[in-house]
Amino acid sequence: MKKQCAVLRENSYHTSERFAFEAGKISHERRFCTIGGGMGEAFVKTAGYGDNLPGEAAALRWLAEAEPAGGIRVVHVVSVTEDELVEERVATGTPSAAAARRIGAGLARLHAAGAPWYGCAPDGWVGAPWCGRARTPYVSREQSTASWGAFFAEHRVMNYVRTLVDRGDFGPSELATFERVASRLAAGEFDAAQPELVREADVPCARLHGDLWAGNVLWDGDPGAATGGALIDPMAYGGHAETDLAMLALFGYPYLDEVLRGYDEASPLADGWRDRVALHQLAPLLLHCVLFGGWYLAEAVAAARRYA
Repeated sequence: MKKQCAVLRENSYHTSERFAFEAGKISHERRFCTIGGGMGEAFVKTAGYGDNLPGEAAALRWLAEAEPAGGIRVVHVVSVTEDELVEERVATGTPSAAAARRIGAGLARLHAAGAPWYGCAPDGWVGAPWCGRARTPYVSREQSTASWGAFFAEHRVMNYVRTLVDRGDFGPSELATFERVASRLAAGEFDAAQPELVREADVPCARLHGDLWAGNVLWDGDPGAATGGALIDPMAYGGHAETDLAMLALFGYPYLDEVLRGYDEASPLADGWRDRVALHQLAPLLLHCVLFGGWYLAEAVAAARRYA
């Protein structure tokens, strides 16, 4: 993209470094600018197809509300317009078992900050009632469901499946498999308690990052950082805490067992959570089917058959 960054230009200290991802039409720029009265390096994201940068800023701020209670660090928003999102740049470090356990505990406390209903948008959300290029829907209070299973069946699994059927990626056999899974979900067969801290907070559901793959959980460059890492690029909403953890496991993460250990020590998970990992992974797998197709289609069907 040819447009040059205008945000905080008067504070610019160093020539920017620019790079782009043409497939998603997203460009980023690194620039030195004044943050909090000192000189810090900012990370600038320029809007591309499907981006809602004010919405993303709202999601980051919503997640950051958990930090005072020990929630994992969330990248700080410096400023935002419809065209550009300026964030503090996180100095990243080397993975370690100790940091991984702190990341797990920080995620547990983030989830415990809670959300008012399944599928809700972050506080302060502006724009269309969906997130990202796959148009993952947010759910209004009027459309909200009482259970996680009913929400996940309709607003995650079948939402994506209908798109894939309409596009010709799934046929009648695949549709029937997902419909059986959705029916069992809606009937509450897979509903399970939230982790302990979420239950103790007496909130309707957990506050999720929503796109918790390895690239969005940075290792803090300070080895003594309280929460070990920092979150970026959310698709935040109200959901079940196990969904975030399942997403983190889907593509792998260094010291994942230690992350889960730190989480479970801070906020014990419900019995049988390991058996539900692939179920929760259906949402990100189907989202990837919508965006990329290919081998994700077979992976999503294989996972669904376990619960059909």
